[in-house]
Amino acid sequence: MVHKRKSEESARAGGRRHVEASWPGKKSEEQLDRYLLESPQPDVTHTDVWRVLRIQSEFVSGFGTLSSTGPAVAVFGSARTDPDSPYYKQAYRVGELLAKAGVTTITGGGPGTMEAANMGSADAEGISIGLGIELPFETGLNAWVNKGINFRYFFVRKTMFVKYSQGFIVLPGGFGTLDELFEALTLVQTQKITSFPIVLLGTEYWGGLVQWLKDTVARERCISETDLDLFTVTDDPDEAVQIVLNAGRAASRRPSMDRS
Repeated sequence: MVHKRKSEESARAGGRRHVEASWPGKKSEEQLDRYLLESPQPDVTHTDVWRVLRIQSEFVSGFGTLSSTGPAVAVFGSARTDPDSPYYKQAYRVGELLAKAGVTTITGGGPGTMEAANMGSADAEGISIGLGIELPFETGLNAWVNKGINFRYFFVRKTMFVKYSQGFIVLPGGFGTLDELFEALTLVQTQKITSFPIVLLGTEYWGGLVQWLKDTVARERCISETDLDLFTVTDDPDEAVQIVLNAGRAASRRPSMDRS
């Protein structure tokens, strides 16, 4: 059962469903995706075979925990966003609006923008999910998450974002945010996923990137001009949420497709 909360105090008091996508005997300081990607490894012929089972366990844990998730939207943005930032306030508003529309908010479960979106959802009595990632400089999920999973592998976590979200709202962020954004754009461009709205919130922040995509990437024919229509840029959280909700309603009227 997912418990709903309206304050940080009650969030900390318990009732949060938190799943550790792991196995017995693992040390918390180990970053398993780092070991997966490191080369050379003297015992690679032995460890990589067993590592497949560990990766499988993360997929099973994620699918099992999130299988009952209803309509949901992923909200991305920097973990470094300060609470006094207008972007923090916008993320809070996005989470609030999604909750009021009966839509689950999914974030990376960390601080900054992610915390703000989870908080907005929780304050509006919505369902707030956090998909955390093992990092050496972050300490678990924020207090506003009421269903959370900690992952060891980035690629498993990104699969969960795409599979259980009906769209992305992306606020200003760094390499991780850009990675998630361009992964989604690539999947939509190549039609691996369909009916998947992507909204960038913050025209001043994203303006330079959008201009570069138009003037350089598209001009060099590395993408098509129509690929620039795969996302929308706005400064209005209400508009961002409405775009995603409208796309979801339109998709529900079309014949369903299995995204498994």
